[in-house]
This record gives sequence, C-alpha cells and structure tokens, in this order.
Amino acid sequence: MIDEKEKLCAIALTQLKGVSLADLHRLCETVGSAAEVFEHRGHLLDVLPDASPRLLQALENVDDAWQRAEQEMKFMEGKAIQCIPFTDVSYPQRLWDCDDAPLVLFYCGNADLNHRRVISVVGTRQCTPYGRDVCHHFIEELQQADPEALVVSGLAYGIDICAHRESLACGLDTVAVLAHGLDRIYPSLHRDTAIKMTHQGGLLTEFLSGTEPEKRNFVQRNRIVAGLSDVTVVVESAERGGSLITASIADSYGRGVFAFPGRVYDEHSKGCNRLIYNEMAHAIRSVEDLFKIMEWKPREPKEPGKAVQQELFAKLTEDEQRLCDCLKEAEDLSVSQLVAATGFAYSRVSVALFELNVKGVVDNLGGTRYRLLRR
Repeated sequence: MIDEKEKLCAIALTQLKGVSLADLHRLCETVGSAAEVFEHRGHLLDVLPDASPRLLQALENVDDAWQRAEQEMKFMEGKAIQCIPFTDVSYPQRLWDCDDAPLVLFYCGNADLNHRRVISVVGTRQCTPYGRDVCHHFIEELQQADPEALVVSGLAYGIDICAHRESLACGLDTVAVLAHGLDRIYPSLHRDTAIKMTHQGGLLTEFLSGTEPEKRNFVQRNRIVAGLSDVTVVVESAERGGSLITASIADSYGRGVFAFPGRVYDEHSKGCNRLIYNEMAHAIRSVEDLFKIMEWKPREPKEPGKAVQQELFAKLTEDEQRLCDCLKEAEDLSVSQLVAATGFAYSRVSVALFELNVKGVVDNLGGTRYRLLRR
C-alpha cells in the first residue's frame, strides 16, 4: 500500500516548473520512487550523474510545489477520492506502459482500472441519430459479449456521453477521463450521469483541483483515454476533432483502432472514413467484428465446476501456490491485484504467472487478467 508521503511527493513533482514528464519518469525510475527523489535532491548527481541543470535547479526550491501538493492532499480529505501515484499497484498497467503516462492520477469510483478488457468509445460532440444508434447497439452487444468489460470515454457532449449512459443502462462499468480537477464537472449538464458513474465506474483525471477545463487540457486528456484501453473505437467523427487525436495517440501506443464507416458525403462520418481509408483504423460493423480482429473470445456463461485440484497439476513452487490460493478466492484477478494480495514485486508475480500458464494451471483472459483453470 502506497503511504501518504509517496502520494504527497508524487503530486509535488508534477508541480515543478520547467521539467518534462519524461525527465521526471526517468528520475523516479532511477531512484525508485517520488519520495526517494526528495530524499536525494540535495545530492542528486550522486544517483543521476547526467541530471540536467534544469532539473537540478527545479529541485533546489520546491517550497511552492510542496505547498500545492499539501493543499491537494487536504482537498481530498474526507472525500471519496483516491490518489494513485505511478508506483501504486492499482495504477492502470496499460497506461503505465506509455512513455508519457501521468505521474499521479486522481480517481473517484469503484471500477478496477485494470479490467480484463478496456475499450474506449469516442466520437463527435455533434453526433447524429445514426451515431447514437450505432453507439447504443455497440454497447449492448459488448455487454452480451463481455459483461465485465470497462468502457472509457471523456464525458463530453455527443458520442462520449452516449457511451457512458448506454454503459450504465446495460450494467457495464464506465470511466470518464476529465480535462479538469475533481472539484467540478464539465459540462455541468452531465453531472447526474457523472454521479451515477462513481458507483458504476468512475471519474479519472491527472489534474489537480482548481484546474479549469481549458482547451489544451482536452488534448492532454485524450492520451489517457487512449492509454487506458486495449482498443479505441471511433463511432462518428467529422474530418477534424478530438476523437481523431485520440485515435492517432492510440495508434502510436500500438493499441487497436477501430471505426464505424458512414456515408461518403456525410460531414459527421468523414473522420471515420478517413481513418479507414488511411488504414489507421479497422472498419467494423459490430462487436463481433472487433472481437474477431482482436482474436478475443466472448465471455462464456459461468458453469458449475469443481475447484482446482492442485495435485492434478505439475508440482508448484511456493510463489505459484500462493498465486493459486489467491485465484481460488475470485473468478479472475489482474496482475496488480495479485501484487497487492501477495505483497510480491510485479516482476515476481509476472514470472510465476508465466510458469503457471505454461503448466496449464492458469489462463490469461487478455490484458493483465488471469483465472484458475477448472477441471
């Protein structure tokens, strides 16, 4: 469990002036944590000999950054807001794999950000009845194919809010990535939906309280929408727009990009059609198409079965047995959840899971989720 000091230090690092996110990531990875950075800042060259003068100067006077971090920690007191530094096991693994992942996230919700399958659904703010209909059927089909899938979008007008509301109606968890702090909801008309999402999904942001929903923040927000997900689905988009930016970022991350085609001369489908024509996105007509291209299997209905009898399997190491014991208590778990349950390092859990998978003891469900095979 990440302590309060690590959270405070991670927030403070984001407030340093003139330091790139890449430099901060490299620094934290070198010394081990945000707290270690502050402990070593007086002799940083000893642990990072090639530290830039800009970084050294930024760490000389951290009073303002530290004060702002303390204010944010105070803001979160008594509220159902989680502060998730990049060193926390609950930090979304898919996002952590991106070079420009935020150092810290703020989250209000109950959904696992490391769901077995995470799908971003984005599109134009000026959606048409066609776009709303496509979104409705897509979410409905997704719920049937995988009732535990997580739907991510941006709470904006149009396709975003349609994706969130359809998910809520179908019983799917849905998370909105915000372009401002958690002290407000923008647009305010979506407040009721946002509140419902905190009980069936959540609200996520990298921005501190008091941050206004400025235009540049939405572009910055889009990388989180793309990075959280296995795939990004563009339902409807004009020739220019934020959803195309999200699709481009998802493509740069090596994630799947999919788009629903529209009529050739329809202004609201030109973006989707261009993504398909330029071969940046796969054209799809349904969830079935998406699952086939991704080689995903629909979730099978749960069947009664006997608990795993470990004596039927090859001899297990202590680490492997510990993971199996944890998996016995749940239908499936993510690597991050297993790290939290065992106290093992992430790499140690990953190695043991690989061996268990080879031995036929566990099954990888896609992403970072595993289940114990039943016989």
